[in-house]
Amino acid sequence: MKTIPLLAITTLFLSSLAFASGEHAGGHEDSLGKPGIASKVSRTIKVDLADTMRFTPSSLEVKQGETIRFSLKNSGKVRHEFILNSEKEIKAHLEQMKKFPEMEHDEPNMKSLAPGQSGEVLWQFTKAGNFPFSCLSPGHYEAGMKGVITVKATAK
Repeated sequence: MKTIPLLAITTLFLSSLAFASGEHAGGHEDSLGKPGIASKVSRTIKVDLADTMRFTPSSLEVKQGETIRFSLKNSGKVRHEFILNSEKEIKAHLEQMKKFPEMEHDEPNMKSLAPGQSGEVLWQFTKAGNFPFSCLSPGHYEAGMKGVITVKATAK
């Protein structure tokens, strides 16, 4: 009888891992670009994640084809995240985070940072357009912790 609850907990845990990694692996690459390669970084952009529920800067411009190193610093006293994804995927992931608020991310397009911690995301922007980034820690997105990256098309 005690194995059923353990089995249920294990199943929930494994399904949350599948959502955090497997579900995102294909979707974000199609809509936003692809994971960057360190040797191809065009420039580094420093992004501060603060307890004011804001990113600094919260709007960025890059050129199509650029590979950006996002140098992330959590200057706050609570955990924050940098998640680069389509609006649709952010909304879906936000609902998942409400169910599993302790889920941490370390995917090519996302990073969870403990207070005072630094990290980085390397990303190549292959398509022009406006692409959101956000923090999906419980309550942070709703408080305004989001931004936008404008990718300017390059002449062909």
